[in-house]
Amino acid sequence: MNTFLNVILIIVVVAAIVLGIMYYFGRKMERKQVESQAMIDAAKQTVTLIAIDKKKMKLKDAGLPEVAMEQAAWYAKRVKVPVVKVKVGPKILTMIAEEKAYQQLPLKTEAKVVISGLYITEVKSARGGLLPLPKKKTIGDRIKGIFKKDK
Repeated sequence: MNTFLNVILIIVVVAAIVLGIMYYFGRKMERKQVESQAMIDAAKQTVTLIAIDKKKMKLKDAGLPEVAMEQAAWYAKRVKVPVVKVKVGPKILTMIAEEKAYQQLPLKTEAKVVISGLYITEVKSARGGLLPLPKKKTIGDRIKGIFKKDK
């Protein structure tokens, strides 16, 4: 019985340490996110562009400028991000989009968007209308989908 209590005590102590570390790093990441959001809000501008192509790809494969790649965190280079190839005036650029803006941005039509540097934050309007956002699936819908595939 004594060894059982020791094992439980060790598990509780390790879990408390892990939770403490996660809390510390979570707060640190939250502060960084607030600072970066303030920088994005400061550099906002509305432009008219035409979306040529959009894909989800790794940051290192997206063809972004070297400066953008140097500023990206090490873990962000391996994650797939929404990348949009756009025509702004006479220039063709590769930009990163926020997930909601990526889903709403129509291809090969003129759209008015809010950008901050190489980052598309919001789609204001588009000729022909914006694409509807996909409905989020609930857990019940996912379970029903699994059982429908089996039949």
